[in-house]
Amino acid sequence: MSRDLFEAARDAMSRCHAPYSEFPVGAAIRADDGEIYTGANIEVASYPEGWCAETTAIGHMVMAGAREIREVAVIAEKMAACTPCGGCRQRLAEFGGPDTKIHLCDQNGIVKTVTLGELLPLAFDSDALK
Repeated sequence: MSRDLFEAARDAMSRCHAPYSEFPVGAAIRADDGEIYTGANIEVASYPEGWCAETTAIGHMVMAGAREIREVAVIAEKMAACTPCGGCRQRLAEFGGPDTKIHLCDQNGIVKTVTLGELLPLAFDSDALK
């Protein structure tokens, strides 16, 4: 079932805009509505102001009305098993939970699956604001 998520992330990566870093990244989110939302990194001249692939995918998910992440696939053209950056880990935690699966991919498929809790064990969440 996660193969479709990997393929969506790989396809999204092919549409990135990374003229400065030349480091294409793609992400795909399966949300609680069952839909897959994708994103690619988008860089701007005011580097590093831009969007990570995961951030772009989250934006597409939220704009479509979904609010909960079930699983994520991340792929980078120049790195096997690329993990989300720190900022994206926090963004994923906003819409996912410690058990949310994060699939780390290379060009051929999923290399490793970890949980969001493993990537961000002490996430700052909305409970801290209450």
